[in-house]
Amino acid sequence: MIRIESVTKRYPDGTVAVDRLSLDIPDRSITVLVGPSGCGKTTTLRMINRMVEPTEGSILLDGADIRQQPVNTLRRSMGYVIQNAGLFQHRTIVDNIATVPRLLGWSRQKARARAAELMERVGLDTALAKRYPYQLSGGQQQRVGVARALAADPPVLLMDEPFSAVDPVVRKGLQDELLRLQGELGKTIVFVTHDIDEAIKLGTMVAVLRTGGRLAQFAPPAELLSAPADPFVEDFLGADRGIRRLSFFPSDGLELRTEPLAGPGAGGGRSTAGDTPYLLATDADGRPLGWGTPDDLTADTPDPGRLLPYGRPFVPGTDSLRTALDGAVLSPTGWAVAVDAEGRALGVVSQQTIGEAIRAAHTAEAGPAAAEPETDTAEADTDTAEAAR
Repeated sequence: MIRIESVTKRYPDGTVAVDRLSLDIPDRSITVLVGPSGCGKTTTLRMINRMVEPTEGSILLDGADIRQQPVNTLRRSMGYVIQNAGLFQHRTIVDNIATVPRLLGWSRQKARARAAELMERVGLDTALAKRYPYQLSGGQQQRVGVARALAADPPVLLMDEPFSAVDPVVRKGLQDELLRLQGELGKTIVFVTHDIDEAIKLGTMVAVLRTGGRLAQFAPPAELLSAPADPFVEDFLGADRGIRRLSFFPSDGLELRTEPLAGPGAGGGRSTAGDTPYLLATDADGRPLGWGTPDDLTADTPDPGRLLPYGRPFVPGTDSLRTALDGAVLSPTGWAVAVDAEGRALGVVSQQTIGEAIRAAHTAEAGPAAAEPETDTAEADTDTAEAAR
């Protein structure tokens, strides 16, 4: 465990970057530091590996004050990933990753073998090993940065806004990759971001810091969304925190309708699903193509130009109620499409059914006594989704 005890960082000009901060960062978890610019997130991170020395207070690693270790030894025991990867431009990818093992005295052969192993682990083709950083995309460079931080198998990984410089699609992929790696490796990760969505997605625990480096709230993401400590935290979480909260409710209990599913040429003579005038066209493998009327689906291969988009599908049991609701909102029919891991349609579900599941989830979480107020909250969530359409 990393314990931060009443730590303050005050600069010679009187600026206080971190003010009496106390945190217990649990082992084998991702603790995210989040907050507005100037709240001391990066300063706190850098105090953990002594790139910045605290003015007051102490930081303990497994009960030992980090100031009792030689600074170089401490830093080599912690992986460090920064924005834009911070790679050595004159070194190949394999030698970038092998940097810390070589500093620790590993042979070149052993260090490069470890680098090649880590390239595969973080999703990089080993054919890139002899290239230089400028020959890689931004997302690939960030993967190299993560691999380099993991090279000596450190128990602690410090990450300072590592994904903020890449586009949203690559960023999502890197976030998913980090969660996969954490599931396999179980590191103690301290992650800095200014993005509350990233914090909610990645964090086991989230520390919200206010300007001036004071702790506003330290809690699991679900608790943070359901019970903000004060107006500052509530405002920082944003007006759509109720929708974000749905990320913690599973979708596996949704009742799916299968009668609107229609394979190639199955539209003729079929009635629609009663409460929707459309059928969901699927291809020969059962993958969704789009919504259409029975007349649109009489051909063996429906004309894509006549079909309505089916929105974003969700995987029951894997995706959350938020993803299911998003799929229903994005669909012009108001129905979300459920698919299996291979993308084959399992059924469809209406916004009304998703709203009922939201109400049930709120009630189950809060207990029977809170059923009536939680119903109001769930209806508000559903109203928000309707307004978004």
